[in-house]
Amino acid sequence: MPTLRLRDRVLDLSARTLVMGILNVTPDSFSDGGHFLDPQEAVLHGVRMTEEGADLLDIGGESTRPGSDPVSLDEELRRVMPVIEGLAQRVKVPLSIDTTKSRVAETALQAGAEMVNDTSGLQDDPPIASVAARHGAAMVLMHRKGTPKDMQADPRYEDLMGEIASFLKGSVQKAKLAGVGEDQIVVDPGIGFGKTLEHNLYVLKHLEELFALEFPILVGPSRKAFLGKILNLPVEQRLEGTAAAVAAAVLNGAAIVRVHDVKEMVRVVRVADAIRRT
Repeated sequence: MPTLRLRDRVLDLSARTLVMGILNVTPDSFSDGGHFLDPQEAVLHGVRMTEEGADLLDIGGESTRPGSDPVSLDEELRRVMPVIEGLAQRVKVPLSIDTTKSRVAETALQAGAEMVNDTSGLQDDPPIASVAARHGAAMVLMHRKGTPKDMQADPRYEDLMGEIASFLKGSVQKAKLAGVGEDQIVVDPGIGFGKTLEHNLYVLKHLEELFALEFPILVGPSRKAFLGKILNLPVEQRLEGTAAAVAAAVLNGAAIVRVHDVKEMVRVVRVADAIRRT
């Protein structure tokens, strides 16, 4: 699995940044909600993203956009499992399950997923770490302040990067205690999750402050609201803004970028990587 080879190279600026393609099978995700509700169309889109250069695919069945409500276990499974089962037979890149539920993670890993992307950083359902450990899966641990329902209600920090680092350090310790290997952990500062426009920009500019954690960093700025605020543009017109944010993330040390527009962002990453390696 590509991410497992990043642990020893996390501070090596010559390491190639990986591109994770986003596949939301939800009716209400902020950007592509409702576009891939049909499992066959979702599988085809996943295949297209791998053809465009995606190194990993991240499949999610529950929206985590600001203000969103949780969905039931049965509904989340109904959405994601046909897609994971279909992609496991069609693509060679690792599949990630984007969930905070241990039961969803268990079922997805049994069906062929190799990574768990927990956007709660083990806050919502801590046993999910034991599930990942039992399957030998990689795990993304993301910083989130609050819950999707309230996280954008006036988030405040005294020491933004320090608080993010402290949170992630705690999440990492929980994961390790549950049996997740150090070479299987990725950290994510959580762009847009309990952060203002200024917070998001600061995180992108100061990613190197998370190097002390000594884990690969995943960054997901794709089409997010802070880009819309800067450009005064709706979600469907944030391609160039996403490209700028992705380039900044790569130049500042991101090991993985999580994006919707794979073909375009693969090109951005290739150039930004070349600059970083110079």
